[in-house]
Amino acid sequence: MVAAVFVLLVIGSAALKSARHPDPISPVALPTYAPYTPIPYPTRSSPHGTTRTPTSVTPPRDTSSSQVDTNTQTSRPSLNTTLTGNTVYRVGALPRVPCHAAATNIFNDAQLKSLILKTGQCMSRTWSPALRKTGIAFAPPRYAITARGGRGACGDFPQRGSIVPYYCPRNTTIYASTTALARGRGDQRGYGSLSSWHGAIIGMMAHEYGHHVQQLSGLANSWWGKTLDARSQSAKLALSRKYELQANCFSGMWMRSVATSYPIPPARRANLFYFFSNVGDWPGYPRDHGTPANSGRWFRQGYERDKAYQCNTWLAPASSTS
Repeated sequence: MVAAVFVLLVIGSAALKSARHPDPISPVALPTYAPYTPIPYPTRSSPHGTTRTPTSVTPPRDTSSSQVDTNTQTSRPSLNTTLTGNTVYRVGALPRVPCHAAATNIFNDAQLKSLILKTGQCMSRTWSPALRKTGIAFAPPRYAITARGGRGACGDFPQRGSIVPYYCPRNTTIYASTTALARGRGDQRGYGSLSSWHGAIIGMMAHEYGHHVQQLSGLANSWWGKTLDARSQSAKLALSRKYELQANCFSGMWMRSVATSYPIPPARRANLFYFFSNVGDWPGYPRDHGTPANSGRWFRQGYERDKAYQCNTWLAPASSTS
């Protein structure tokens, strides 16, 4: 009996250690900003573990000027659409909007779709007042969420050989396949292999919503213009990484804003940090999203620093956006 008890204690100790320090997991693709023909500039023709957060950055100076609407004779601020000084960085912490997640089995397509649509409405209720108070016009994104996927304005969803959701700026729609998200597709493992908790997938959907924020604020067009002007593939990829990691940071900001009501207790917060530190550019994949360590770093940056200007990846050192 003593021997049996000893064996059980050893097995239990090993299981506990494994739960605290999970074995490395095969790479999972990060949601992407789907390739598209961008909306032209108004002024130009367009053709696993804990990671260190990036160095804190300083809030941008307010260099906007005021313009007078001759029809209403009211003054409105000019928007800064540049990458480094964008008006969106004037957004402070997001308002704490109640968003209660229902019990959701991510492997049940109907339940996961319902949660994605519900939390999408929460994201709009959070980002809408935050953006409007800085003068950025707001309109919510659309959603196309199906079990198996389909075809949208930016092509197939998921894209061929992929599991990930994506944001299409042509019609401001977020596309996703619930089956691919949770279970995977082909040789791509689903996010359910990293975490069966629904909050991880919602964090990914908040990343896609972050792309919508970039679109509304002008960051998207500014990024694309820089990409078109870049002369080398490495320069284009560096811009893509900063763009994607910024969306991770916006995701962290939103998850923090609903932490009390969702809820996201400390154990779940650690689960999110682990999750985002295990997606990104693994060996053999294009270096367009950032290393897994930097993926987790920028999600954590948004969650812990909790201010939009702290998501200014364009001013961050290259080492944190590699």
